[in-house]
Amino acid sequence: MSKVKEIQAFLRKENLDAAFITTPDNVFYVSGFHSDPHERLLGVMVFKDAEPFIICPFMEVPDVKATGWSFDAVGHEDTQDAWEVVMEAVRKRGPVPATIAIEKSHLTVERLERMEQLFEGTKFAALDEQLNTMRKIKSEDELVNLRKAAELADYAIEVGCKEIAEGKTELEILMAIEFEMKRKGAQKMSFDTMVLSGLKTASPHGTPGDRKIQKGDFILFDLGVVYNGYCSDITRTVAFGEPTDKMREVYDTVRKAEQAAVDLVRPGVKAMEIDKAARDVIDAAGYGKYFTHRIGHGLGISVHEYPSITGTNELVLEEGMVFTIEPGIYHPEITGVRIEDDVVVTADGVEVLTKFPKELQIIKD
Repeated sequence: MSKVKEIQAFLRKENLDAAFITTPDNVFYVSGFHSDPHERLLGVMVFKDAEPFIICPFMEVPDVKATGWSFDAVGHEDTQDAWEVVMEAVRKRGPVPATIAIEKSHLTVERLERMEQLFEGTKFAALDEQLNTMRKIKSEDELVNLRKAAELADYAIEVGCKEIAEGKTELEILMAIEFEMKRKGAQKMSFDTMVLSGLKTASPHGTPGDRKIQKGDFILFDLGVVYNGYCSDITRTVAFGEPTDKMREVYDTVRKAEQAAVDLVRPGVKAMEIDKAARDVIDAAGYGKYFTHRIGHGLGISVHEYPSITGTNELVLEEGMVFTIEPGIYHPEITGVRIEDDVVVTADGVEVLTKFPKELQIIKD
């Protein structure tokens, strides 16, 4: 069933007249067209009983058609009121919808107020849960793209390790990684690449800078690559020269925690149990207060998507779900270590997409 037909089935089941999809990643999921519209209006209007259309900047109409979208692509000029263009397209398809499902987590207050003004008397319902449910289980075509994105991420870590040298800065290593990814055909990075060294590794979302690599450092790489619209997300921590015993202890604890979580993944397990498996290992080693975030997040078209793998999420894992497992210890006086893999729930267990070694890699001169 096509994504449009699946949404139409949802509308009929819930007795709703239309759905308006506005998150760029969800527009891509439904239509195959990806765009960053900035402040301009982009969306897919799906009707229960009429043909859908895409509303997009006029200059992107040829790009929409090039994706194979077989329905109308309605363009709005920069000098036009994009919402009036939407209304005109809606009226061509019949009466103004009495109910419209929207992405409440994405649509701004300003845009909702404009819709309420134009669609006078229309009631608005939430579409978010339905889209999350649709995207939660990956198709085999999606998994092909995710495997390739993970393969590129593995290679990016390899490139980063080869670039490590005394006196080289974090940013110099980062630039080498991203250049090589472009050369390999990566669409873009999934997010801002992170290369942290020394005690900067103890900041979970630290900022790479001009700190120079020194002997005895741990270097933390957190990066992802987009391939055919699908993201990877990997973290590895490596040593430059011999680490201290305490650094090794932190590393070994995180590695054991990550493996404990991976080993538990299979259909029927609750998301919260994955978090607990890793957290129990870190707690037992005495570093519990230094593990300051959830164990993972959904992964696909968005680098962070539904579901959130937390210690309170009772969601039951199903075959085809894809998410990250990424425990960490961030001790401001010793080091920071995070190890992250992308995993797929299989019929009888787990497939780990990211394959760069997790044994502590010690980089020599």
